[in-house]
Amino acid sequence: MKARNTARITIKKALTLSLSALLALSLSLLLAACGGTDDTVTNESDTTGSSTELTVIKVAASPTPHAEILNNLKDDLAAQGYDLQVVEYTDYIIPNTATEDGEVLANYFQHQPYLTDFNAENGTNLVSVGAVHFEPLGIYPGKTASLADLPDGATIAVPNDTTNEARALQLLQAQGLITLPADADLTVTPKDIVENPKNLSFVEVEAAAVPVQLADVDLGVINGNYALGANLDPASVLASEDVNSQAAQTYANILVVKVGSESDPAVQALLTALTSAKTRDFISTTYSGVVVPVF
Repeated sequence: MKARNTARITIKKALTLSLSALLALSLSLLLAACGGTDDTVTNESDTTGSSTELTVIKVAASPTPHAEILNNLKDDLAAQGYDLQVVEYTDYIIPNTATEDGEVLANYFQHQPYLTDFNAENGTNLVSVGAVHFEPLGIYPGKTASLADLPDGATIAVPNDTTNEARALQLLQAQGLITLPADADLTVTPKDIVENPKNLSFVEVEAAAVPVQLADVDLGVINGNYALGANLDPASVLASEDVNSQAAQTYANILVVKVGSESDPAVQALLTALTSAKTRDFISTTYSGVVVPVF
């Protein structure tokens, strides 16, 4: 009888220990699931067993070339304690609203005139912390292979929005094809042309559609980002805007943050990386003049 009671006690203890072990395991898993934060990432070392918390930097960017330029800097920023996370957008609204709402720390996709208009129209408080690159307009061959062979009465496709059309006309003037008024600014249109010795005619279409028009016109003046998107050979460009031009100074693409974040160490680290020699070399070698650094 005593032996039977002893066996019962032993079984009871074993069950108690098993239950305790299961509870401990469940608690451990729960704590592991609840651990971590949204703004840090643990980077474990395989050699020392130590770990380093990386501060997350989320940046909204257009896929090309902005996201590509940023992704090239991930390792450099990681070495400084930052985990760069690039969030790609194909529109020009959400990156700004996401920055305003704090969903991302910064964005990189726009130029200052667009940002100024966006703030005025949407009541946002966003500011540039620095210029990084410029996407010059280029003259690309269509039915005519070179500027020297451009015939009388040739047709040229240009963007139809005010800013880009004015830039296109100034680029054509720089090549000696037309003459604009002496006080021409970034609002001139074909109607303002003073001299047109080759009797050029202009096909005005949306900027994104100019590459499609090349087969039907003699030349096309195309934005750098749309030339990249259309896979046009950078070597085929006949002329492009100079990095020191009025357009380059006005329409350089900028790193943007919410007012008050300009001095954030993460923002300054990102800006330093974006305006480094490594970034200059990456832009120059990757885009062959279709995108140019301005720093």
